[in-house]
Amino acid sequence: MLVKRTSRISGKPTTMEIDITVKQLLEWDNGALIQDAMPHLTPDEREFIKTGITPDEWNNMLGGNDA
Repeated sequence: MLVKRTSRISGKPTTMEIDITVKQLLEWDNGALIQDAMPHLTPDEREFIKTGITPDEWNNMLGGNDA
């Protein structure tokens, strides 16, 4: 499913292809914990659904992980 969110950091709208169903999205929207409704997703995918923040935005905000 294509999921469109607006980043809480930049305010920029972004779309990401995520392997979820409408049922899973509704379960989460109705109060289920995201990790229970969508246990197969990566932490980055769950973060994007919740906040619209992409992995690139996190890396840019935190200065990357070049160590």
